[in-house]
Amino acid sequence: MSKIAVTVLMGGPDAERGVSIKSGTAVAEALRNANEFTVTEVVMDTTTTDELQQMSADVFFPVLHGPYGEGGPLQKLLEQTNIPFVGSDSQSSMIAMNKIRTKEIARSIGIQTPNWQELTHDTPCELALPLILKPVDDGSSVDMAVCTTNEEVLRTRKQLQISRSILLAESYIQGREITIGIIDGTPLPIIEIVTPENIETYDFSSKYERNDTTYIFNPQLPESNCVADAVSLYNELCVRDIARVDFMFDDRGAWLLELNTMPGFTDHSLVPMAAHHAGTSMQALCATLVQCAYRRKIK
Repeated sequence: MSKIAVTVLMGGPDAERGVSIKSGTAVAEALRNANEFTVTEVVMDTTTTDELQQMSADVFFPVLHGPYGEGGPLQKLLEQTNIPFVGSDSQSSMIAMNKIRTKEIARSIGIQTPNWQELTHDTPCELALPLILKPVDDGSSVDMAVCTTNEEVLRTRKQLQISRSILLAESYIQGREITIGIIDGTPLPIIEIVTPENIETYDFSSKYERNDTTYIFNPQLPESNCVADAVSLYNELCVRDIARVDFMFDDRGAWLLELNTMPGFTDHSLVPMAAHHAGTSMQALCATLVQCAYRRKIK
C-alpha cells in the first residue's frame, strides 16, 4: 500500500509566523518518524489555489496560527482544491478566530464566559476594572494587556489601535488557568498552567520562551463542567480534528476564554503535552490527525 503524501504548510503572514515554522517542522518530523507518510514541508507567506494544487498532496496539514492561516482565508483556498486538510473548515475557523463571536455562541449554549465589550476607535470603555485588552482575532496572547487603571486602558488602546480597528475588552478573572485539548471529538487530560509569581498572565513569553512555567495534569478542581463545556463548544462550532479550549477558574467555576482551532506543536505546546501524558506520542498524534482528514477524502 502506497504511503499517504502529506504536505505540511507553515509560516504565513501573521504575528506567529516563527511559532508556526517551529510547529510545522515538528509535525513534519513526527510524520516522517511514523513511517506511514511521504512528507513535504512548505514554508509560505500567502498562497493561491493554483499553487496548492501543484503540490500534489493527498492531505494538507496547515500548521499556521493567526487570522490568515487559522481564521478562514487559507482554509477557503484549501477547500477549493478538493484535497482534504487537517483542521476545521473555513466557516468554523472564521467563527472560532473571532473571540467575540465565540463568546456569544458559548453564552447562548449556557457556557460561562467573562463579560466583554467590543471597542472601536470611538467607543468609550464601560467595562469595570480590572480588565484585559486584546485583539478580537489573534492568538497566543499576541498584544494582550492587563489594565488596572483608566490610564492604562487609554495608553494600551492608543498603542494597539494603531494597527487594529477593533479590540476586545474582557473582565479580568483572577484565578487558575486551565486548558483542554480535543482530538477528533475526544478530550485530552486537563492541564493547569502555573506561571511564575512575577508573571501576571500566561502571555506569549510564558508560552514559547520561558522554561519556568509549570504544567499540572488533571489538577484537583472543585466540581466543574469545563470538560463537557469544551466538547459542547467544539461541537457547536462544528470544529474538526483538533482544538484547544482555554478557561480561567475561580470560586464561581470555569470561565471560557477562547477556542483555538490549530494549537501549536512546539516543545512548549499544550496539546502535544496533554496527548503525551495520555500515552499518545507526537508521531501517533500527528498520524491520527492526518487520518482524520484522509477519511474525508475516501468517504
